[in-house]
Amino acid sequence: MSHMYLGLKLIHVLAVALFLGNITTGVFWKANADRTRDPRIIGNMLEGIIRADRLFTMPPILFILIGGIGAAIAGNYPILGTGWIFWSIVLFTLSGIAFMAQVGPLQRKMLALVRQSGETLDWAAYRSLSHGWEIWGAVALVAPAIAVVLMVMKPAIPGLGALLGK
Repeated sequence: MSHMYLGLKLIHVLAVALFLGNITTGVFWKANADRTRDPRIIGNMLEGIIRADRLFTMPPILFILIGGIGAAIAGNYPILGTGWIFWSIVLFTLSGIAFMAQVGPLQRKMLALVRQSGETLDWAAYRSLSHGWEIWGAVALVAPAIAVVLMVMKPAIPGLGALLGK
């Protein structure tokens, strides 16, 4: 194995660890803050999660892509023809769509609701938004976690070419 392949793979793995670690801790801190039902604590937590996403979720995406695609090229893996790579990319994309279309907007809506509530949070409205966040957040977390399993186990599953009959 070349040093280039191993270096790119290391970048990829470290970025994945940071990416998944931040998402996972965000789920933990949200559940912890929600238990208090205190709008100040919940607002602080949401601000922290949004800030952490900007610092520890979004930037690693670039390194996940550069490291992963670079390692595949350096390791002579056909990206779309290697099933575990192709399906990991599909899952990673699904995670990104879930985050951009649902999780991020829901976080901002929850924060706006908490900020406008003052001392008395409309708990039913908050829980409604929060429930959606939990569902889409699970998609955004579980999809790349499954991709990690595929990357580590490297199962013999068909890639895009096999699906298209090539």
